Amino acid sequence: MRILIDAMGGDNAPEAPVKGALRAVKELGVDITLIGMKEAVEPLLNGEGGIAVVDAREVVTMEDDPSTATRRKKDSSMAVALRMLRDGEGDAVVSAGSTGALLTGATLTTKRIPGIRRAALAPVLPNGARGVMLIDCGANVECTPEYLLQFAYMGSFYADKIMGCPHPRVGLLSNGTEPTKGSPLGKHTFKLLEKASAEGKINFIGNVEGTDVMAGGVDVVVTDGFTGNVFLKASEGMIKFALGQLKNVFYGSTKNKLAALALKKDFKAMKDGLDVNKIGGTPLLGISKPVIKAHGSSNEEAIFSAIRQAVNFSRAGVIEEIEKNIEHMRLSAEELAGMEETK
Repeated sequence: MRILIDAMGGDNAPEAPVKGALRAVKELGVDITLIGMKEAVEPLLNGEGGIAVVDAREVVTMEDDPSTATRRKKDSSMAVALRMLRDGEGDAVVSAGSTGALLTGATLTTKRIPGIRRAALAPVLPNGARGVMLIDCGANVECTPEYLLQFAYMGSFYADKIMGCPHPRVGLLSNGTEPTKGSPLGKHTFKLLEKASAEGKINFIGNVEGTDVMAGGVDVVVTDGFTGNVFLKASEGMIKFALGQLKNVFYGSTKNKLAALALKKDFKAMKDGLDVNKIGGTPLLGISKPVIKAHGSSNEEAIFSAIRQAVNFSRAGVIEEIEKNIEHMRLSAEELAGMEETK
């Protein structure tokens, strides 16, 4: 298996991508191709084998327009990596570069799975157990009920095959658990998910509130990209705040320091369970080939984790499962017309 790495993407490039790739070659036994400026990448390899370098003379930055970046910068590390994936020169792409540029580039170059309306960003949030998938978390600010229906299916397939969660519980993020709660989009989507559940195609458990997401009662949380992104950022901020407060308590006095020493292993285990670097990245679900978006501030460990995630994603058959079930995931013209009439 060959993983293509955007060596110039992210705040810590090229050091973090190169170091993460070196670790992946040793621990995962995969072949790696790093795409980026050779003069910046090759010296960091220190002569290590198992890694090829493809020269790319441009870099997609956070200042570039995401909708045109990979088209304007055709020789950027991100654009070259996506073309190589499209042409069968690798099995998956990992990039910590611009989220919008990667999503647009993957959509235009690698293409969506036929029948999928929109690709979705689907991070697995740490919750102390096996995690909970949030789909979408920012790719699609404006959604239709059909988009959210497809997100539910794609998230279910991923949770089953990657997260080890057979019959994953799917919840629709809302401001109350009652079926009558939510926006017009949510109410329409609720009916579609309820129908799919009655037909045995997904395991829909109804509306879930924000407090339910991290409590372990749901495996896949479906929402539009705007709401999902706000929830994701708020959750990340709360986790950082809570860990910081715990640290302040532990080191607030001599007595507490002694207690902290006794709880050191347990505290570390808790921190590891909430560490996004352990998860590594977010799959772009709906793209025809595996593309993993690593966090922009990814360090060596996060890149390694993203590569591991790319390997697992490539082998699990999630894309094939989506392709096989695409007919269940699309609305008929009559259903679409009916939704227009009830707006």
